[in-house]
Amino acid sequence: MHITLKTKVQQMPSEVFEGFTEALFLKLAPPFPPVRLVRFEGSEVGNVVELELNFIFFKNTWQSLITAQEKTQEEIYFIDEGKKLPFFLCTWRHKHRICRQGTGSQIIDEISYKSPFWLLDYLLYPVLYFQFAYRKPIYRRVFKVAQK
Repeated sequence: MHITLKTKVQQMPSEVFEGFTEALFLKLAPPFPPVRLVRFEGSEVGNVVELELNFIFFKNTWQSLITAQEKTQEEIYFIDEGKKLPFFLCTWRHKHRICRQGTGSQIIDEISYKSPFWLLDYLLYPVLYFQFAYRKPIYRRVFKVAQK
């Protein structure tokens, strides 16, 4: 399954990329399931991000590896791929694109995933969509140009 979300922000791609920090990662975490950040190495190839998801009655680990990154004048992107995933996911690939757009940027989240069952793919779609849509106002607030 594939999900794509786009968010226009006021800062240029290099500024936005520099803002993809541990602090931003924590701000972007949706209210459910609660997330504990176990490890955050960054957005460079070879870096690892590890989370503990708390589903009240049980916890699951999610570990992703940054497998690609590229920077040009028009676009910066990095890709995280799931290496250790919660039981309801078999594969995860998230391409974080920051594309120049006028005097600002557009953040594009391109997500591909697969669950153990095709029906579950469809059931997860609205849940995952809204968890990433939750990020849009946070991106706009964090990457807003300060008024003079």
